[in-house]
Amino acid sequence: MNKKVEAYGVSAVDRPRVKATKSLDLSGESGKQIVKSEAKLALRTHRKTFTKLAHM
Repeated sequence: MNKKVEAYGVSAVDRPRVKATKSLDLSGESGKQIVKSEAKLALRTHRKTFTKLAHM
């Protein structure tokens, strides 16, 4: 990646890793609802991609 950036005349900068500060509990009914809604959102957002993958 650094060589790709430097090809455009931009110097690469090292960024610190950002660690997660919160944790999600996906057990139980509320966790089930979170997973289901996120899956629906992904399917709606990338509908054409999933259609192309299904017909491969």
